[in-house]
Amino acid sequence: MNAMTRTLPATMAAVLLTGHGGPEKLVYRSDVKVPAPAPGEVLVKVSACGMNNTDVWVRQGAYGTEEDAAAVSTWRRQGNTLTFPRIQGTDTVGTVAAVGEGVSPDHIGERVMVDFSIYNRDDDSLADVDYMGHGRDGGYAEYQAVPAENAHVVDTELTDVELATFCCAYLTGEQMLERAALKAGERVLVTGASGGVGSGIVQLARARGAIPYAVVGKGKEQAVLDIGAEAVITRGVADLPHAVNEATGGQPIDVVADLVGGAIFNDLLRILRPEGRYTTAGAIAGPVVQLDLRTMYLKQLQLHGSSQGTRADFRRIVGYIEAKKIRPLVGGVYKLSDFHHAQADFIAKDFVGKLVVVPDAMWDSAD
Repeated sequence: MNAMTRTLPATMAAVLLTGHGGPEKLVYRSDVKVPAPAPGEVLVKVSACGMNNTDVWVRQGAYGTEEDAAAVSTWRRQGNTLTFPRIQGTDTVGTVAAVGEGVSPDHIGERVMVDFSIYNRDDDSLADVDYMGHGRDGGYAEYQAVPAENAHVVDTELTDVELATFCCAYLTGEQMLERAALKAGERVLVTGASGGVGSGIVQLARARGAIPYAVVGKGKEQAVLDIGAEAVITRGVADLPHAVNEATGGQPIDVVADLVGGAIFNDLLRILRPEGRYTTAGAIAGPVVQLDLRTMYLKQLQLHGSSQGTRADFRRIVGYIEAKKIRPLVGGVYKLSDFHHAQADFIAKDFVGKLVVVPDAMWDSAD
């Protein structure tokens, strides 16, 4: 470790996930050992970390298995890498406080946004991808060690809290649109459009020159229109295909970007034009759905599963931020020590955009 780390504390505050289960499995402690950056790594002093659905599902063990959809299981299908206790948190923003062997000390003091992906490969395949907060510790802490190549300086005037709204949600959304090959001028229907990923997809679609239509909960319509939705459909309408057709003026939907699943799944396939593309990275309304294969093959549909994103996706997100093509949506900010309250509010979904937690020691400097 670089000699400039002598002023670092020996212990830190962090939220530890101690096992699968309820919120009681999340324990706030102030005596967690500060990690030392390994060769090729940097130590980030965390100033903000965004929250995500994956945090909740991993805590609950809600991912099932291919053999048993109801089994308690963690996120990866390729082999479990989660051990307890684990510090979750993917969307870290902070300042480089120390560097490991082989990393220039010139990086100390840089403000960085962390690419949370553990790629496990040199190419763009996501077949063996993992992430920080699962396969290694994440950012719900005062310090986090990360590979130096994952710590990115972003040329922006956004605050740390604002910058912490992008990474996981927008990276996930960008890869969904990449898999579906959404092009300029095409129409995309986004479900769950007021959440982190959904609101990100609305903006990312506009950044591509595409036209986003959004399905949102009651009371959130205007907020989603304000970030670029062409029109919104309130969740729970009696006839979703008819409502979407009305919203588009009878124009076809080329892509569905679905984060909801559940009972509306077959309606979403009905809404797609022939040769349309369906892409999903979430299922907050229910992961097990009925698929009429006749709809899929008679309409020549493509169905894409997606999770996280590639290094190239992350670079595009940084570019969009720097070009001000996407903007942050901060739905609330919480102290790290108030994590149970933060996650309860996250689960309640009475917000638009992203919730962010801030270490207590950084609270006074958070905007």
